[in-house]
Amino acid sequence: MYRVKEAFYTLQGEGAQAGRAAVFCRFSKCNLWTGREKDRASAVCTFCDTDFVGTDGQNGGRFDTADQLARHIRQLWPEQSGKPYVVCTGGEPLLQLDDALVRAFHDQGFEVGVETNGTLPAPVGIDWLCVSPKADAPVVIERCDELKLVYPQPLAMPERFTDMLATHFFLSPMASPSVADGQPDTIKQSNTRKATDYCLANPRWRLTLQMHKIIGID
Repeated sequence: MYRVKEAFYTLQGEGAQAGRAAVFCRFSKCNLWTGREKDRASAVCTFCDTDFVGTDGQNGGRFDTADQLARHIRQLWPEQSGKPYVVCTGGEPLLQLDDALVRAFHDQGFEVGVETNGTLPAPVGIDWLCVSPKADAPVVIERCDELKLVYPQPLAMPERFTDMLATHFFLSPMASPSVADGQPDTIKQSNTRKATDYCLANPRWRLTLQMHKIIGID
């Protein structure tokens, strides 16, 4: 069974695929945080701002088979030209994404992208793999299309990943998970400056901003 918090059609907001239309399939559960505020302080990843608990979000639910979920996601892609693209995210998608589901997505015509913390092995057949390491959690994926590092993390600074076999290296400024809507995020503003300075000093790395939040889409 696959448990999905939500699924929706939008534009990819960051990284090398920014601006590309995609169906986001957000899986429930993560192996670095329960998703509940009472557990945040003791979590490996303490800065997550995403709700991935349960299956009660937009187009969320429980799906018994890979084909059932792939058909559900296919219905969210508009009937028009263009290669369908699904981004499997979370939570941690590799707790649930498996070979059968990757094949089912391909059978529905999708190119399959994944955004993972890198602590679990990836199934075969993924078309675009983005690894975003968190704190001191061990990264077992050695090769990816995109390394997207939330910055700064004292236990996961860029120097730790210089040997990673990635095509693209991005820094994404860390935001505060507790800022109210409409209020300035001074923490993110400061971290954006820090990330900018690091990229200028280390041009292997590129700055990526969360375009979807800037323009106000999901």
